[in-house]
Amino acid sequence: MIYRPFLIVLALFVTFPVSALFGADETAGEHGPELITHADAHADDGHHSLPTDAVVITEIGPFAITNSMLVTWVVALGLIIVAQIATKKPKLVPSGLQNFVEWLVESLIEFFQGILGTKLAKETFWFFGTVFVFILFSNWFGLIPGVGTIGWDVDAHGHVHKPLLRGVNADLNMTASMSLFFFALWLYWSFKSIGPGGFFFHIFDVKGHGFSAMGIFLLLIYISVGLVELVSISLRPVALMFRLYGNVFAGENILETVMGLGGKYFGWLTVLPFYFLELLVGLVQALVFALLTAVFTSLMCSHHEEDHSH
Repeated sequence: MIYRPFLIVLALFVTFPVSALFGADETAGEHGPELITHADAHADDGHHSLPTDAVVITEIGPFAITNSMLVTWVVALGLIIVAQIATKKPKLVPSGLQNFVEWLVESLIEFFQGILGTKLAKETFWFFGTVFVFILFSNWFGLIPGVGTIGWDVDAHGHVHKPLLRGVNADLNMTASMSLFFFALWLYWSFKSIGPGGFFFHIFDVKGHGFSAMGIFLLLIYISVGLVELVSISLRPVALMFRLYGNVFAGENILETVMGLGGKYFGWLTVLPFYFLELLVGLVQALVFALLTAVFTSLMCSHHEEDHSH
């Protein structure tokens, strides 16, 4: 089934960020079980914002479970259940959920084929398709009322310092795990398509310049360009992780700030336009992450695939 690869990468994303690469607040769970709602969080005109670190809910030996990981599991489980239901009894003329899932998958396949080519898109769709779907629904889940606004550890202004749930991509650990995982896959796909030698000569164009003064000059230029390209390649996962994290984290904090400005009774009304804007931002960020990773792969692998087919 075309949906089955989705489950493999989802399982990997679920278990990948357990090492808390960028730290987590480990003081959660030391406070009483009293919950505070979003409305109470703005009492006394206190400013409410999402904590920068994910909160550790509990620990099982060396395995720390954070509030963002909890949401990751919920989103992944929901996607897995939907995929299983949609493909359990497929019909020749689909309707309802099966029709939506097939439309989504077919649209994504067509989209990535336009970037990667047919052959490479079929080999890599299990990653790019899942990345888009996972990021999209993770971003939208983070906008559900109560995510990031219900929890423990309340200050004098009613500010919730330890939210029970946190947006998945508002945690740098998750965006880092996806970016680093892509970088490892990108190296694998590149070596598989063009080999180590082709990878080297793709970056450093050191052939065919001759031993003349101009040839040596061009050789030095291409080596310098290759070194710059190596730096650019090494920074790609960093840019990917911080772009997604920064946009999602900032968006959720903007919603909290705008809702606080509206007061206890009219906050929901003032934040409404920004809420629909964040729904669009969630879609755009999922598309940008998937698009950039596909383009990076295409730049290294697609030309070789086209030459080989000719």
